[in-house]
Amino acid sequence: MTTATPTTTTANTAAYHAIDAWIDQHFDEEVQFLQSLVRVPTDTPPGNNAPHAERTAELLKDFGYEAEKHAVPNADVVAYGMESITNLIVRRAYGQGGKTIALNAHGDVVPPGEGWTHEPYGAEIVDGKMYGRATAVSKSDFASFTFAVRALEAVAKPAHGAVELHFTYDEEFGGELGPGWLLKNGLTKPDLMIAAGFSYEVVTAHNGCLQMEITVHGKMAHAAVPHTGVDALQGAVHILNALYAQNDEYKKVTSKVEGIKHPYLNVGRIEGGTNTNVVPGKVMFKLDRRMIPEENPVEVEATIRRVIEQAAGERAGISVDIKRLLLANAMTPLAGNQPLVDAIQKHAQAVIGEPVPAVGTPLYTDVRLYVERGIPGVIYGAGPRTVLESHAKRADERLDLEDLRRATKVIARALSDLLA
Repeated sequence: MTTATPTTTTANTAAYHAIDAWIDQHFDEEVQFLQSLVRVPTDTPPGNNAPHAERTAELLKDFGYEAEKHAVPNADVVAYGMESITNLIVRRAYGQGGKTIALNAHGDVVPPGEGWTHEPYGAEIVDGKMYGRATAVSKSDFASFTFAVRALEAVAKPAHGAVELHFTYDEEFGGELGPGWLLKNGLTKPDLMIAAGFSYEVVTAHNGCLQMEITVHGKMAHAAVPHTGVDALQGAVHILNALYAQNDEYKKVTSKVEGIKHPYLNVGRIEGGTNTNVVPGKVMFKLDRRMIPEENPVEVEATIRRVIEQAAGERAGISVDIKRLLLANAMTPLAGNQPLVDAIQKHAQAVIGEPVPAVGTPLYTDVRLYVERGIPGVIYGAGPRTVLESHAKRADERLDLEDLRRATKVIARALSDLLA
């Protein structure tokens, strides 16, 4: 009598169930791992992020994972406007042949700001949700990616390929000293990559971003004799009105990428003047221009500069300095990303119980730096349906812990397929 060999489908199904069971058994440990990460602040600015990398490496060592510590030279970090960056790579090789898949999440975050009803770095759990800065974006995916790999190795035991964990600390400033630095220095070259995201969609494209600093110069004067000066604030207001008029025109341009609507411009910071009784001689503002994938970044920047210079020229005595702070290209899908999309969609539907679309997002991320080097990538991880729901970059950022559990299962299952 012979015994029938289980079909591949049956064997795969058994592996998926074993992965799910392992994650459920170790989920309390995963939650505690995330709490430990959230409790080490990584406000950027100022951007002193090396201590968090050290703590992460310590925690990973408890799992038998040795994290390579790649410190970016201090002079480069300071010139960039931050204090310290140590990027981490954990390499897990399984055998000859197969793909190397990178999983990237960033540890740097915007400062908490005002309005919190929970301690921003307390990682408090209330009604199944963890509150704290970076619980959703994206220390949650330090946890989901780490525990997905642990589950994969514990029960699915891939025989081919490799996985790399890339935990980096420069997403908020653009990524050039995060994954960009690792890639530029030849420290990694994966075949595929998955970056931190949310659980209910696979993101395959995103907007580009141009950030600029504009300094408006006038001439200070005593407020009692304002005619002896040139009001830089009035000059700035005239320029801002011209930019906002341009913003109205952007709303008439529509992207063909699902999930992305139109270009837009935001002025997020303004400062200037010396005192209430002084005509301001200098005003600075910073703008953020989101570019849809169809736009040409060179043309976008040229238009912004032209609008600013023309408006400044319409005010006597006003001059401007224009400085580019960031130019992040849009992410456009590479043909090779389809296996990632297929695997994640298949398992997200199985785990979550509903179809997960492949869409674009109006955000910009450092995933583009992988894609620009020909590495197909997608964005998927632990989080809710929308940025608004997560409170990312707002008070009371939170993560539904069931989303963390589900995303960890989806990623582990998808890795199992991709490394088969």
